[in-house]
Amino acid sequence: MATPLQPSFFDYFIAATVFMIFLMFLYPIYNNDTTTLAVVIPVCFLFSWLLFRHLTRKIRQRNRNLQKAFPEGWREILQENVRFYRELDIKKKEQFEREVYLFLFEKKITGIDTDVGDLDRLLVASSAVIPIFAFSQWEYDQLDEVLLYSNSFNQNFETAGEDRYISGMVGNGIVNGKMLLSKKDLHFGFIHPQHKKNVGIHEFVHLIDESDGSIDGVPDVLMEHQYAEPWLRLMHQEMNKIKSNRSDINPYGATSEEEFLPVAAEYFFQRPNLFRKKHPELYHMLNKIFRQDPVSIFRKKVGSLFQK
Repeated sequence: MATPLQPSFFDYFIAATVFMIFLMFLYPIYNNDTTTLAVVIPVCFLFSWLLFRHLTRKIRQRNRNLQKAFPEGWREILQENVRFYRELDIKKKEQFEREVYLFLFEKKITGIDTDVGDLDRLLVASSAVIPIFAFSQWEYDQLDEVLLYSNSFNQNFETAGEDRYISGMVGNGIVNGKMLLSKKDLHFGFIHPQHKKNVGIHEFVHLIDESDGSIDGVPDVLMEHQYAEPWLRLMHQEMNKIKSNRSDINPYGATSEEEFLPVAAEYFFQRPNLFRKKHPELYHMLNKIFRQDPVSIFRKKVGSLFQK
């Protein structure tokens, strides 16, 4: 059974502050007659308790969901299809399962002219969890639903005909709050981890980037301030290398600053050993941004296998 989530310090602080405010507001009532405190204090406590319940309602709902056992069939699917999960130790696997479980409880996944099974849903959830795995309190607040299309689609969201070059996108306008993914391309990224592409991770990194108010290739919510300037410098250097055919990073990463981060993140999580070998500075910077070291995770896993 998963460890229950706890309210934040902020929740307690707000509730306590409201209690004190009400107590001061009602001061004229008990100033000359302290016997009224027997009524005033319970009233103040009631208001602060109701506010605390309101602030923590989502945590309570999450804890109720976490009381349910993680399906063994889901665990087998993750073990077979998600390399990132497969290389984690037991404790980290439990954390991954918890994050996947909560994502699937809170986000809707809908098939557009295609069926959606457990594998599809778990691959979507894994795409969401992998880049923010070191941020246990992370929530994709701007996302309501993931729409799965059978294949790549065009700008009119059609999966038949010409110009079907889109495999994923973060929705805006009429599809605001939604993410659109090609099921075929989503599966490809996990079935072939030796490739440097994973459209699921790509689009969720876009969402992470957007959470500070703009998609600009600088994820301020994750990145410590001192890393912003070095990251921009490295990003522009590598974009110039891509444009002059001196880099093995997907050329799509050079189309704009907002595309470089998710393209580099795909490579970082899909082929960490190669990425660190080819791009040590970039690897080090993404290690700081995502607070993860995929190469180290892999080496620990291999080492534990040899020790058995």
